[in-house]
Amino acid sequence: MNTDLTALKPALVWKHFAAMTQIPRPSFHEEKIRRYVLDTARSLGLECCEDEAHNVYVRKPASKGMENRKGVILQAHLDMVPQKNNDTTFDFLTDPIRAYVDGEWVTADGTTLGADNGIGAAAILAVLEDDTLEHGPLEALFTATEETGMVGAFGLKKGLLEGDILLNLDSETEGELYVGCAGGLDANMTFPYAPVPTPAQGFAAATVTVKGLKGGHSGIQIIAQRANANKLLFRLLRRWTAAHELLLCAVDGGGLRNAIPREATAAVLVRAGEFGAFCEEVRAFEALAQAEFAGVEEEIAVAAQACDRPSEMIPQEVQERLIRAVAACPDGLQRMSLAMPGLVQTSTNLARVVSDGRSVQLQCLLRSSVNSEKDALGDAIAALFELAGAEVELTGSYDGWNPDMNSPILKAMTASYEALYGRKPAVTAIHAGLECGVIGGTYPQLDMISFGPTICYPHSPDERVGIASVAKFYEFLLHTLKHVPVR
Repeated sequence: MNTDLTALKPALVWKHFAAMTQIPRPSFHEEKIRRYVLDTARSLGLECCEDEAHNVYVRKPASKGMENRKGVILQAHLDMVPQKNNDTTFDFLTDPIRAYVDGEWVTADGTTLGADNGIGAAAILAVLEDDTLEHGPLEALFTATEETGMVGAFGLKKGLLEGDILLNLDSETEGELYVGCAGGLDANMTFPYAPVPTPAQGFAAATVTVKGLKGGHSGIQIIAQRANANKLLFRLLRRWTAAHELLLCAVDGGGLRNAIPREATAAVLVRAGEFGAFCEEVRAFEALAQAEFAGVEEEIAVAAQACDRPSEMIPQEVQERLIRAVAACPDGLQRMSLAMPGLVQTSTNLARVVSDGRSVQLQCLLRSSVNSEKDALGDAIAALFELAGAEVELTGSYDGWNPDMNSPILKAMTASYEALYGRKPAVTAIHAGLECGVIGGTYPQLDMISFGPTICYPHSPDERVGIASVAKFYEFLLHTLKHVPVR
């Protein structure tokens, strides 16, 4: 296994990314990576600071003869999504990412790689370090906690940024320029309960597990219509409770709000005399799920394993309402865009269902490029869970980023790409949420573009980045900086 990323080209980008893989940086735990960026900037003699929202800001003067160019802000986020396979022993708060070269790709051993958005951040650091480059006035903005609510972007204050153009380096298909993105909304549901003792006799305990799903980014991969582990688990429970008694003791499904759930587990009790039939039902459901998602999911596994009897359970009246509500909850792709063929317009991801002994908490992340449609979907989900007796809160709403097809930087970058590679780049929008939408709300005068290298399966342990695409992305970035229009 080749773990030497520093031998890859471009050397400065991979040097910084290799260093970043050794620094734990899940959302809300970004102290060490901020220190790395600030220390790097100070070692280069560059002006830098950290704001109240824990964004890091660096300024680099224009190279000689380029002082009259428009100011450019290079922007990326510092946190990463901490996802791992169940059979991988790893602590995202202390352990370095085990990154390695796999043919034409760089990936990680059993965890997310952090190329989202580590490659973008590494490219900015490379630009800041290289004094041979030609560029106008540069600012670097490294935002905090993007993956769990765009906290840094929302906390960005007016008056900090001085540039005219913002280049967001957080897209994931080389050769594409993104000029718009979806807005988002969190739906948070809670079923409070007082736990009750489980029956002492007459029931057998089982752990029911759904695993082996691909998961992925709930904005980018939602169009693939992959299976959602939470939906499958509760569909199975609903099937059994239609004709049999089942007692739900605990549930733990999904992970982060912006990741399609790959795994979900429930602790249940069934009548002792029906345990064999229940296991048969689980096996039959596994076959059904595998058939339904053939060609999309290759490794769906649904299993029931006997376990020790839990001492407490969720009251039956609560679990019945919970099971029905999750079974009915909208999930996945809701509508495609008519204005931009191939673009998802509206979606929702039932990201999390977890009990803590006193409540069951659920979270959906809704996305849409049409704000009214996003709000209507949020109202529909809220109404469903309110009818089921849950407490509901809709939070974190942010608008999308509307495309400007007459953007000067779009025209300049299209010309740059064509000059380098003999063809025009694709110009599109993305269903995921980009910080451009939030930053543009604070700095509406900015001319913005998002682009990046090819990153496959972000937000999952299958995440990988194309080595050749990183070289093209960086070459394109440098060419763009060299040919930024005059003020």
